[in-house]
Amino acid sequence: MFDKEYDVIVVGGGHAGSEAAASAANMGSSTLLITMNLQNIAQMSCNPAMGGIAKGQIVREIDAMGGYSGIVSDKTAIQFKMLNKSKGPAMWSPRVQSDRMRFAEEWRLMLERTKNLDFYQEMVAGLIIENGKIKGVRTSLGIEVKCKSVVLTNGTFLNGLIHIGEKQFGGGRAGERAATGITEDLINCGFEAGRMKTGTPPRVDGRSLDFSKMTVQPGDEKPEKFSYSDETKPLTHQRDCHMSYTSNEVHDLLREGFDRSPMFNGRIKSIGPRYCPSIEDKINRFADKDRHQLFVEPEGWDTVEYYINGFSTSLPEDVQFKALRSVAGFENVKFFRPGYAIEYDYFPPTQLKHTLETKLVEGLYFAGQINGTTGYEEAASQGLMAGINASLKVQERDPFILNRDEAYIGVLIDDLITKGTEEPYRMFTSRAEYRTLLRQDNADLRLTPRSFEIGLASEKQLRRMEEKEKLSEGFVNFFKETSVKPEVINPILEEVASSPMKQSDKMFKIFARPNVTLDLMRKVEDVDTYIKENNLDQEVLDQTEIQVKYSGYIEKEKNNASKLNRLEDIKIPENFDYSKLKSLSFEAKEKLKKIKPRTLSQASRISGVSPSDISVMLVYMGR
Repeated sequence: MFDKEYDVIVVGGGHAGSEAAASAANMGSSTLLITMNLQNIAQMSCNPAMGGIAKGQIVREIDAMGGYSGIVSDKTAIQFKMLNKSKGPAMWSPRVQSDRMRFAEEWRLMLERTKNLDFYQEMVAGLIIENGKIKGVRTSLGIEVKCKSVVLTNGTFLNGLIHIGEKQFGGGRAGERAATGITEDLINCGFEAGRMKTGTPPRVDGRSLDFSKMTVQPGDEKPEKFSYSDETKPLTHQRDCHMSYTSNEVHDLLREGFDRSPMFNGRIKSIGPRYCPSIEDKINRFADKDRHQLFVEPEGWDTVEYYINGFSTSLPEDVQFKALRSVAGFENVKFFRPGYAIEYDYFPPTQLKHTLETKLVEGLYFAGQINGTTGYEEAASQGLMAGINASLKVQERDPFILNRDEAYIGVLIDDLITKGTEEPYRMFTSRAEYRTLLRQDNADLRLTPRSFEIGLASEKQLRRMEEKEKLSEGFVNFFKETSVKPEVINPILEEVASSPMKQSDKMFKIFARPNVTLDLMRKVEDVDTYIKENNLDQEVLDQTEIQVKYSGYIEKEKNNASKLNRLEDIKIPENFDYSKLKSLSFEAKEKLKKIKPRTLSQASRISGVSPSDISVMLVYMGR
């Protein structure tokens, strides 16, 4: 069946695997996606949503580079929200509630329409490695498929173990078996492996809920969308979510099952996600709180299945049921399935290069939860980058690496490679030191040209981005060049109690005031005329307002980034002998030998490497 040698084989069809297969194939590499169940491609294993704080920025970045996640999210969205709108634009984060079944279907159809991409349903049970290079994969049926590179995106399936109370059974997801063989092969090659844990809440029958006892959580009045392309449109109608709360009574009922909880009786030894704790973890760690929020999220347009966000648990199913029935609106709840925890193998990501290629085996790439991350968006972005770099390597082209000041994806990968992680890694805006530059509104301006250069983003995408850039720059210049008289602007400034002008001045200066919005500025006839004559859409208007109001902050961050990027230009030879630098601390030598940073900038971010160690290396490299 497989007499040809593929350029890229992607193992696993989750969010990471789907983006990896799409990017490799779209860059012209012959690609094979092997997954255990083709019906579950890009399955939303946990909550039926994409985006959120910092995660929404990642989805926008994937879209800006030609990935599929943004388009699929838009096409299958049932609700849209721009989170953190009350804060500055660096914090604005788009999020959609998705139709779970349609999401997976749309991903499958988009992949089937992708040239250069083949599919095969079976478990990969081993890797073919010769002389430190990947040569192919071996399936559970004993079939060997040859290739030039492999991207492993195994999610929670590697030796996956599901826990519900005192019961445990092998599985990579509810109703699906675990994957075996790959971990053992990698350990035999010298890889270090670990175990992590994640969990999921019960799914319930919406017909058994009393929504009148809950708070309605509607979508935005004017919903936006993820994708920059014209292929998708904002929602015209949306489905509501709802919110309820736990109580002391619910907490007491949950505590009754703690002696049978795998988290507390020692059955689960691995670490779960700090920022998405189980309900038992929450009431144990935050004992002073008498209630916790529960978000009741529909799984799609038409289904009656609901996801109980905030009630992730591995307690016995009878305890889950009894406790949930004490929540307002859940008095008659019926379960579709109980919540559970799952333990799985991961490989500390300090064993990777910035391309996500492993240091030990040439041509082998890791992406997603195998690297210790949590979340669809984090996984999808790694898949995209691994697929790109696997393809570039096969084509004998330079690798594609994003810096920390270029993308949240760059921050994510650099954090993983440089610092590693001992708990499931989740992206936050606070992890990015240049978040004013890495906004969700300008991901296309940042990344589409770079992606176009390597052959992934289309020319249509590039032209659209250039048009947006030209229009917003033109509008910013209009404000810089156009003056306004006091008698025209002062009545408008009075509306927001802003100091009146005494003489004519450039509009840019007035617009930059904190409480002066574009809607206010449009009351000046010249501004409104310019918008109408140039047919400026909301995207350009938002971009212009941010560029004017935050110009000082943006410039400051660009300068800071450029100073630090000077260290990025100082490359460290691949097999550099740190032992010859006598002035380096012992800890620095150990960490540098293990992680093998590419540049002095990366070396400076390694835990245990001090500024004085960097000074020593700077002097040496300068020579």
